[in-house]
Amino acid sequence: MRAWLYKWLPIVFGCHGLDSRSFHYKGQKFPLCARCTGELLGIFAALGSVAFVRPPLWGLLVLMVPMVLDGGIQMFTSYESGNIRRLITGTLFGFALTDVFLLSTAAVFRYGMVLGERMAA
Repeated sequence: MRAWLYKWLPIVFGCHGLDSRSFHYKGQKFPLCARCTGELLGIFAALGSVAFVRPPLWGLLVLMVPMVLDGGIQMFTSYESGNIRRLITGTLFGFALTDVFLLSTAAVFRYGMVLGERMAA
């Protein structure tokens, strides 16, 4: 299982897996960089809380901003954020993106049900 995770997680996330931007535990590098690890944690948090927490769309979009800013500033300047900041911004982004996906999927499903009822009538 471990070999499978180390092979496929970076592919699925499109993760660069740079050693300096990844967490290590007992000398072993995580399969994902700190930001992608955060995104994975955010995905799990969103899936675990979707029945209890329903933030508004604007709130979810606000949660995505920190990672976009952190990554964008890093890309275009000499600034380099630390792994803890990458983990936090990735977690917020992963949570928000998953919730936006779930909200939009539910909305499309409801719209399809309404159209189906109209077509049947």
